[in-house]
Amino acid sequence: MGVRSTEILYGSNVTIGEHVIIEPGVVIGDDVAIGNFVVIKQGTNIGNGVHIGDLCVLGKRPASNPKMSQKPPVDLPPLMIGDRVKIGCSVVIYCGVNLSEDVFVGDMASIRERVSIGNSSIIGRNVIVEPKTEIGSRVTVQTSSYITSDMVIEDHVFIGPCCSTSNDKYMGLGNYPHQGPIIRRHARIGNNATLLPGITIGEQAVVGAGTVVTKDVPPGETVAGNPGKPIKSTQ
Repeated sequence: MGVRSTEILYGSNVTIGEHVIIEPGVVIGDDVAIGNFVVIKQGTNIGNGVHIGDLCVLGKRPASNPKMSQKPPVDLPPLMIGDRVKIGCSVVIYCGVNLSEDVFVGDMASIRERVSIGNSSIIGRNVIVEPKTEIGSRVTVQTSSYITSDMVIEDHVFIGPCCSTSNDKYMGLGNYPHQGPIIRRHARIGNNATLLPGITIGEQAVVGAGTVVTKDVPPGETVAGNPGKPIKSTQ
């Protein structure tokens, strides 16, 4: 049984560092470790065996201004953190996010609202994940990659360091429906690749390092260059 204190539900064997702020309505499971200077916002739900590093903000509400084309909804569900999730230091995760079991989030990562991340996926150090993005199970997104909003990444995808993605074909003119890339199962994206809006990377396709992908890549195909072109098989 958990212990309820000032509307916060604590499980057993919870360790909390110095100068931690936990707002009302938070639920914390068993065997949770929370680092120093962590802020956990109202309603956040933390599963069993979760480790949270120092200086994190969890369950942050989004803000906007009049210029933003996609304003965040007012009513968002709480942040949900599954069992055995590990969160590094200086991480910011917004409300409306669902992290499934065994997800790893590296130091200084940012995960915006309305994002779901499947079991055992890795969000690397300094990765940015924008709103309304779906990330499957056992996905790896490596250091400093930018995952745009309105994007779909299916299971078992590998994305190398410093990958850049976009969802607005005409760069703010407002005449294009926002749609990020769609990356199908088992595709692999090399470091410093650039994926343009609305393209689909097929199952088991490979995008070489530094490639600029301007159109769909068929399943199983390997592309490289700027713009990305198929590499002829030597077999």
